[in-house]
Amino acid sequence: MEPTASEIRIDIAPLLRVYQDGRIERLLGTQTVPPGLDPKTNVESKDVVYCQETGQCVRIYVPGTVFTSAQKLPLLVYFHGGAFCIETAFSPTYHNYLNALVSEAKIVAVSVDYRRAPEHPIPAAYDDSWTALKWVASHYDGNGPEQWLNRYADFENVYLSGDSAGANIAHHIAIKTSKEKLDGMNLVGIILTHPYFWGKEPVGDEVKNPAVRAKMEEIWRLASPTTSGSDDPLINPIDDQSFGRFLGCKRVLICVAENDILKYRGWYYCEKLKNSGWDGEVEVMEAEGEDHVFHLSKPSCSNAVAKLKKVAEFMNQGKA
Repeated sequence: MEPTASEIRIDIAPLLRVYQDGRIERLLGTQTVPPGLDPKTNVESKDVVYCQETGQCVRIYVPGTVFTSAQKLPLLVYFHGGAFCIETAFSPTYHNYLNALVSEAKIVAVSVDYRRAPEHPIPAAYDDSWTALKWVASHYDGNGPEQWLNRYADFENVYLSGDSAGANIAHHIAIKTSKEKLDGMNLVGIILTHPYFWGKEPVGDEVKNPAVRAKMEEIWRLASPTTSGSDDPLINPIDDQSFGRFLGCKRVLICVAENDILKYRGWYYCEKLKNSGWDGEVEVMEAEGEDHVFHLSKPSCSNAVAKLKKVAEFMNQGKA
């Protein structure tokens, strides 16, 4: 039976509902799949705890070819999307995407599971993601707790990536790496897919409908109840005066989709980064006729295949 309006405190369908009694109903991203050998891509994965205190895990992926090669591979640290409140690193959506990307790019990938709002509001997602990156970096000298990272990951060739809220996390973690250096880890670039940034004032041809903009702010406030609003630097870092100054890498790829409400923020990020004095290279790839995170829901469509290849090429450009 459908819940009545009086029973619901916050309704941000199709993501989730919060009820008056405190119950949280996630409407998407609740399925999980185990790690292991993927016969389609010959990619192998395993789950490893990165924080004993919270019990949070990463899922590590390696291509099957790595076991017979002495060459170390580029390392990707990936943060899943879901408005900070749905999805996990273990969902079939992300498991299938990382299998495909690791196979195409011939990289080692670490997919980070972080605590989600509203049970664990911002900054929990950022804190967990930073803890995970520090754990990953602890393997740079080959003496970390996880042998796949010790043996197969090239810590001179590290990338951060994510989609939607995960792209937001990747940006902020890249900033943090420039302020709190991690020994032995060289961050080459970041890949921001359909990044979840917003702001009080529209940019470009962004939607101006007050109801839509209010809904976007409501979603952000659910994740971050103590926020100052849509111009909070966590959701709108682009208008921060120091934007670009502390970005801890020299290469950025931004992927946007033509019909995505967040598209203009991606282009705005590129424009502001170019004009910030940041000494690096930034490029944008726009998928015509597509919507938010289309590559996850339609992984075999031509635009998704093209995006996968572009991301793989981007990470392999930095290889020696």
